[in-house]
Amino acid sequence: MRSFPVYVMLKRTGGDVGRAACPVMFREPVDTVAQRKFPLALGALKSHNSFPMNHSTNDLIMLFNDLFREAFRTTLVRGSEEPEYLPAGSTRELAQIVFAHGYYASALHEISHWCVAGEHRRTLHDYGYWYCPDGRTPAQQRAFEQVEVKPQAIEWLFSVAAGSRFHVSVDNLSGEGASDDGSFRCRMLDQAEDYLARGLPQRAQSFFDTLKSFYGTGDTFRAAWQDDVGRVVPLYSAKEHYEAN
Repeated sequence: MRSFPVYVMLKRTGGDVGRAACPVMFREPVDTVAQRKFPLALGALKSHNSFPMNHSTNDLIMLFNDLFREAFRTTLVRGSEEPEYLPAGSTRELAQIVFAHGYYASALHEISHWCVAGEHRRTLHDYGYWYCPDGRTPAQQRAFEQVEVKPQAIEWLFSVAAGSRFHVSVDNLSGEGASDDGSFRCRMLDQAEDYLARGLPQRAQSFFDTLKSFYGTGDTFRAAWQDDVGRVVPLYSAKEHYEAN
C-alpha cells in the first residue's frame, strides 16, 4: 500500500517491475543468533550464506508474522489480486497486509508502506488513502512521487538486505511516466542513505535487521549496497549525489 496527505495512492499489480521483485538442511555451525531471533520459525530456518539465494514469500510471511503478529496484531498475507491493507475490526481480529499475486517484490513493498504508516493510518482501510488509477496527470504523478520516496527507500534497503533485486516503480505505465525519473531516484537514494546513517523507523529497522540475519547479509551489506546504488541510480546521478554530499 501507499501513503500520505491528500495525495494519490497506487497499487502495484506486477512482480519485480510492478508494484511498484526449498528447504536446505543446516550444516554446522548452526546460526545460533538466528535461532534465538526466530524461535517460531526454527523448523523452517535455512542457511543463506551460499549463493544463489532462494527467495520465497513463505520466508517473508514467516519472518514478518514472527516479528509483528503479537506486538502489532498484524499479519502478512499472500493475495491473488491487488495489494491491500485491511485493518483489524469487528470481522477481523488481526490486521492484514495483502501483497499482490504472491510476488516477493510486492511483499517487500507492502511491508515498507506499513512501516511508515502511523498508528491512526493503520486503523484505516488502505491507510485511508484514495486509489488513483494508472494514467495520472503530471501534477498527480509529482504528488505520487513525493510520498513514495520513503517507502521505496525502505523497500530498496529491504531488498539489498535480502539479496533480492529492487526495481524503482513510478506506477504510471499508461500516463506520462515519472515527472523527473533522475530526481526521484536521487531523492530515494538520499533518503536511504539518511536511514542508514540515522536509523530506519522502528518497525522498518526491526525487519531490516531480521532480513540481514536470516539471509546472512550483515557482513556484506555495505558492499552490496554500494554496488546496487550504481545499478539503480544512473551513474551520472550517483556521481552528482556523492559529489554534493
